[in-house]
Amino acid sequence: MTNKPSKSQNTVWHHATVTRERHEQLNGHRGIVVWFTGLSGAGKSTIAHEVEERLHRLGCRTFVFDGDNVRHGLCSDLGFSVEDRTENIRRIGEMTKLFVGAGVIALTAFISPYRRDRERVRQLVGDKDFIEVYTRCPIEICESRDTKGLYQRARAGEIQDFTGISSPYEPPEQPELIIDTSLESLERCAERVVVLLQQRGVMITPKGN
Repeated sequence: MTNKPSKSQNTVWHHATVTRERHEQLNGHRGIVVWFTGLSGAGKSTIAHEVEERLHRLGCRTFVFDGDNVRHGLCSDLGFSVEDRTENIRRIGEMTKLFVGAGVIALTAFISPYRRDRERVRQLVGDKDFIEVYTRCPIEICESRDTKGLYQRARAGEIQDFTGISSPYEPPEQPELIIDTSLESLERCAERVVVLLQQRGVMITPKGN
């Protein structure tokens, strides 16, 4: 799918005097996107918020883009067709790019079922600023965690285009990290993400110890 031409004419990108480098120096860490992907119920949001809690204690500036929260506002006009899912991820990609420019660690928790959409975000923000985390979990366990009954409703045909039931999920082929929430505890999963950020040199200066 090619990008549609912009309808915003006669606009020029304004370059701020406070650069990304200055933001990062103040923050004590680099801006980066940590993109959690996986089935509904795999634990994306839970892990993203636990990682944020740990990073906050280290003095990092963070923000979690949660799939449900975003669809309450920014993407409330979108449904769950292939086209709307693509647009949903495109908008989030553009938002996370802005946050990276502000030196923020942007954590996203979206099913984001299509590889091409996730790859488009990677290309948008840059490979060195994008960490894909595959939150792997068997669908049976995801269903057992589903307190809202979404899987049951999807199997009954009450919810259309539900990922894993009536709509496909394409697992990452080469993610930076795979965490299996059916085998690893929440604490262990979050620890592995933070360690990866440290190994990637995201933290410029130690803070908050």
